[in-house]
Amino acid sequence: MTPKYFDIHTHVNFTVFDADRDEVICRAQDAGVMMMNVGTQKDTSKKAIELAEQYEGVYACIGLHPIHCDKSHHDEAETGEGGLEFTSRGEVFDYDYYLELARHPKVLAIGETGLDYYHREAIGERQEVIDENVRKQRESFLAHIRLAREVGKPLMIHGRPQKGSMDAYQDIIDILEVESRTSKVAANFHFFVGDIPTAKRIIENGWTMSFDGPITFAKEYADLVRYLPLDSIMVETDAPYATPVPHRGKRNEPSYVVHIANHIATLRGEDPEAVRQALLDNSRRVFGLS
Repeated sequence: MTPKYFDIHTHVNFTVFDADRDEVICRAQDAGVMMMNVGTQKDTSKKAIELAEQYEGVYACIGLHPIHCDKSHHDEAETGEGGLEFTSRGEVFDYDYYLELARHPKVLAIGETGLDYYHREAIGERQEVIDENVRKQRESFLAHIRLAREVGKPLMIHGRPQKGSMDAYQDIIDILEVESRTSKVAANFHFFVGDIPTAKRIIENGWTMSFDGPITFAKEYADLVRYLPLDSIMVETDAPYATPVPHRGKRNEPSYVVHIANHIATLRGEDPEAVRQALLDNSRRVFGLS
């Protein structure tokens, strides 16, 4: 396969792909799409590595998603297009387990990790319940930072603020800036939905952002995508979620990352081939691929 694109954040390791996983991966390979399957718990992280071992151009990211730091329920209104309702059993970050996985040569990043405030008000009416959930997320995030340092790999950041706020992003950046005082922490903010001032802080720290299907239909991304230096952005599908135009209404998959890359070029008014190559080069640089 001659790589043309890199879907740097997808979940073909999830059970929703069990029936046709090989076909999905082959379609991506035929389109010249490399992919990084991202783990969200122990089992999906292990599965990401298994797929990386089986297929050319397939890599893994391992870690504990912040929503899985506690027991929680997530309906289809939250998971969105392509997602299914599920209940998290909750998991404590097992440093030694993830360290062993992180040492695998096809593991390129640590995460997805960060802070998710989507349920901050819905967790419970008592403030102590909310505070305890946030404490668990922060504790897990700090452990991921430590792990990323130990193995010398970048973080895959998940940040989801409360509606109308940038709170989760601001807290994540504050933590990373403090941690970077002693040793620089490399990070990519996946599925970035922040504003230009937040993006500016990310760029100033030398971090990157990646974009998904919603940029192909949500107009609020246009100014942000035009503002960002091209070398600060990458593309992803976050499949099975967030399907781009022209496939909305279907389950997302890595081969659709082509549409996202093309739309970035359209929004920026730049040559599609030059943008495609830049996005691929950015991904290789950030994740240490030659």
